[in-house]
Amino acid sequence: MTTACAGLLVFLALIAPQTVGQLTPAALVRIPVEGLLGVALVLVLPARARRVVAAFGGVVLGLLTILKILDVGFGAVLSRPFDPVLDWSLASDAGAFLTGSIGRAGAIAVGVAAVGLVAGVLIVMTRSVLRLTGVIGRHRTAAIRAVAVLAPIWVACALLGAQIVTPVPIAARSVASLAYYKARQVPVSLRDEQVFASQVAVDPFQNTPGDKLLTGLRGKDVIFTFVESYGRDAVQDPEFAPKVGAVLDDGTRRLSAAGYASRSAFLTSPVAGGGSWLAHATFFSGQWIDTIQRHHTLVSTDRLTLTSAFQRANWRTVSVMPNTGGPWPEAKFYGYDQVYEFENLGYRGPKFGWATMPDQYTLSTFDRTEMARPGRGPLMGELVLVSSHMPWTPLPRMINWGDVRDGSVYGPMAKEGESEGVVWRDRAKVRTQYERSIEYSLNSLISYVQTHGNDNLVLVFLGDHQPAPIVTGEGASRDVPITIVARDRAVLDRISGWGWQDGLKPGPDAPVWRMDAFRDRFLTAFGSQPAPPPH
Repeated sequence: MTTACAGLLVFLALIAPQTVGQLTPAALVRIPVEGLLGVALVLVLPARARRVVAAFGGVVLGLLTILKILDVGFGAVLSRPFDPVLDWSLASDAGAFLTGSIGRAGAIAVGVAAVGLVAGVLIVMTRSVLRLTGVIGRHRTAAIRAVAVLAPIWVACALLGAQIVTPVPIAARSVASLAYYKARQVPVSLRDEQVFASQVAVDPFQNTPGDKLLTGLRGKDVIFTFVESYGRDAVQDPEFAPKVGAVLDDGTRRLSAAGYASRSAFLTSPVAGGGSWLAHATFFSGQWIDTIQRHHTLVSTDRLTLTSAFQRANWRTVSVMPNTGGPWPEAKFYGYDQVYEFENLGYRGPKFGWATMPDQYTLSTFDRTEMARPGRGPLMGELVLVSSHMPWTPLPRMINWGDVRDGSVYGPMAKEGESEGVVWRDRAKVRTQYERSIEYSLNSLISYVQTHGNDNLVLVFLGDHQPAPIVTGEGASRDVPITIVARDRAVLDRISGWGWQDGLKPGPDAPVWRMDAFRDRFLTAFGSQPAPPPH
């Protein structure tokens, strides 16, 4: 029995795919070439060397199994594989997310369990390989016959590309491919910091004087709003599109009646499922920020961001980040005069899952503290709306703006609906809750403009990234909708050459730009051409 379990464990480690969608019983019908080669190696090695080689092989297989588990996890949450060089720094962010979701004790328990899992995989895998090595040594004839039969079958399946489940081949070499891919990834990741530093130093707008920047927006209040997890699927998935599309179409009509016009398109985000701050950095800096290392490099430079461009051109610059607590040193890099985070937003209501406060409260407080401030000058704001952040339960509802006050009115809402544990046992429920959260966030934003907007308001709202694959499925694009809303038609005339579509909802054939392209196009449309470098 122990030998059978050891064999099954090693077999699964060798043939298990690296994505959740391929983890099906039929995908386990595979022949691992690494297993065949391992048996052949044991058969030709002298007895004394077998245990040393087996122990080493067990450790390596254990490490590769851990990497495969990480790839599965990263793919399920972030739609990409794990980077063995750059992604360790995400541990602190994962800890913060867990602490916010299940409390400090729960986060510590998860961390301890993760360490125990790693140690357990290494120990059990090594012992399993050692045990199988002993069995092969005692049954040499049977082992030779098995290799002689399976090796030609593996070659034939490899040549024919035989598959039972697409795209999982019967002739498996997933562990070898994983080791090769990770080995190639390491030097690329190590060099990336130097490569990126040279890229970020090239900035055609760095020396543009303030009186030449954003001249087409003088006197306007420009608000950039990120809607968490608002991706292309929200407006084009057949399940979501009718309801989310109805919110956007109705919003287009409501804002049009209030004198506003809008244009929409798509941007391709550098991230999916999470890492919102990397998307924000990409959008504002005009650089592709898809790793924490790139983010650290970026914020240590003096690169001109959209926000610092507004500051240089004498706008008051404000950031509202409801899920940020404590000091935020990046504020100086971005060029903010004022940062509102959780502690100074005055919220007295309950949390809604990961979101510290409802979006309507965030918008109401921004309006009260900044937009309605007597005697102010032009304002540039960045608002982060977090009600549509996973786990998408519980969710707030829209209320009268006058009733928002300090947020205590939301107390009963946080107890409504199904719990996270119930929702996340059913993918259909997760998708429904995601859709409802996007509807709420969009309704909050549309209602805000309709209720509190003025002639000088220019609103740019966009998604930061697509939601996790549990919502989109595997292989979804990284596109997010982006919309510009203004009452002054001269503002939209400035972007007439962009080819963006009318209304709040971009259609399937709307233009798609990389997110890092937006900064330069925006600065060019609303200001002068890039300044020449100093002599």
